[in-house]
Amino acid sequence: MAAQFGRRLRRGATTAAVAAAAVAALSASQAPGSPLVASDGDQPAAGAAGSTPSGDGAASGNSPYFTDLPPLNTPNKPGTSVNLPVTGSAESGIPASILAAYKKAQQTVAGTDAACRLPWQLLAAIGKVESGQARGGRVDAQGTTLSPILGPALNGQGFALIKDTDNGAYDGDSTHDRAVGPMQFIPSTWATWGQDGNADGRKDPNNIYDAALAAGRYLCAGSRDLALAADLDRAVLSYNHSDEYLRTVRTWFEYYNRGTHEVPDGTGVLPVESSTGTHPGTGSGTHGSSPSSSPSSSPSSSPSGSPSPTPTPKPPSKPSPTPSDPGGPGTPTTPTPTPEPTPTPALATVQNAGTGELSATAGDAFAERIKVLAKSNFGKPLAKVSVTFTVAGDTDAAFDGGKKTVSVATGTDGTATAPVLKAGEKTGAFTVRATAAGTSLPAVTYTATVTARQADAIARTGTAELTAVAGQTFADVTAKATYKGAAADRVAVTATMITDDEKPVENDKGPYFTDDDGNPVRTFAFTTDADGTLTLPKIYADGAAGTYKLRLTTEGGATVVIELTVEAPAA
Repeated sequence: MAAQFGRRLRRGATTAAVAAAAVAALSASQAPGSPLVASDGDQPAAGAAGSTPSGDGAASGNSPYFTDLPPLNTPNKPGTSVNLPVTGSAESGIPASILAAYKKAQQTVAGTDAACRLPWQLLAAIGKVESGQARGGRVDAQGTTLSPILGPALNGQGFALIKDTDNGAYDGDSTHDRAVGPMQFIPSTWATWGQDGNADGRKDPNNIYDAALAAGRYLCAGSRDLALAADLDRAVLSYNHSDEYLRTVRTWFEYYNRGTHEVPDGTGVLPVESSTGTHPGTGSGTHGSSPSSSPSSSPSSSPSGSPSPTPTPKPPSKPSPTPSDPGGPGTPTTPTPTPEPTPTPALATVQNAGTGELSATAGDAFAERIKVLAKSNFGKPLAKVSVTFTVAGDTDAAFDGGKKTVSVATGTDGTATAPVLKAGEKTGAFTVRATAAGTSLPAVTYTATVTARQADAIARTGTAELTAVAGQTFADVTAKATYKGAAADRVAVTATMITDDEKPVENDKGPYFTDDDGNPVRTFAFTTDADGTLTLPKIYADGAAGTYKLRLTTEGGATVVIELTVEAPAA
């Protein structure tokens, strides 16, 4: 696991004496430490959830990590409460969202694997070593890093050799894998252990809630009990198979167990450059303790309550190689090339992801879902792009819930799919626009069409002859419209008195309807009920005795002709 920021060293390249001194100092003044586990042959093969991760299949790919140690003056004194203080040293502070994610992960794991006894302080220690607590808490309100945290390419040059497993979806590298996110998971490990820690429906290694829960599940794999020192050491070694990594994590774990406090997001302390130590492949380098672990005097309370200065010892550091000592013990004599940093993927385009024709009948849902594809400047799908879909135009169509505007983030395949779009009663065409939030990229435009409700059949209900004496009214006339055998609700129907010709037209004689003012009309429009039925308004018998025709025509072209007989009045 590694992040390309601050000062990172290769696995096994840090100064063991520094870590050992800090562990010894903490063990002398705080809770007892565990024996370091030499587990080269003690790591079963990794597999599905529930198995124990192996050293070779480490979550990190055994990639670089921070080697800075905590201050030797602890957050509180032996024997005091481990409840979180309101204030403390800057180095002991953990950004609010990061701390909340660790605690939430502990609670979630406790609910499903109580026997593991996962402490959140262990997650905090690993998060400190892996990414400096997500670059000092540079995350948004949902816990996602404001910019990607990527390790160097795991190309075998000083690091493990892990060829690309995710087509660059997470790390933007389609040649080799890179560790990703605040807990620095390599994509192949994330594919097995990824979690949705904030219940947003996605498993994102760049989100601290998702990553912390995944790390907790990974550390608890198998039947580990992290309250046991040996199991805890094995779990840490499975994360990055390095004894020095274990010492460094252990040191921070003991430090956080002594107490910590919450600081605002973005204000956490990051390791700073130091002029001591060595960096393999470069001779005199930047590895060493942080300023907080350099010689200093810190006040401590005497029995009488008056402060007395207590010098804090400086852990010994390994001398830099000299010409008479080329490289020193364990230091490569041939410099290892430092990989060039890969540019961070950036959004380059948003395009239609294959959305087909958008057409629906009034009141129905559109069968086709609107989908867009976001691509990076590398031409690859880009995740976590916020896309806003907007319904525009003279329409009452809307997304689920009656919303005219919705925002959806792209997934690992770079696509974002809008919610179901539902047609209103207003027919005609309208537009849906998809835009990438916070960019000036052109919108992707889709045209949608709403057609009127239709019926493909209509028939009169009842068989009695419709007869009325001139000047009287006919009995009620009813009919039912259907579409593909089902009731056609709210379908427009037109009733017209027609002539008995080869090409009939509206008849200006015979039976008629009346309008709202009582005036005779021979064409009338109305709609079917929810069950597809309709009842015509009163029909008045008029004109000479004889047989007349009434035609019903539905939206969709279905018709039925009904005969009306007018009888002469009695003598």
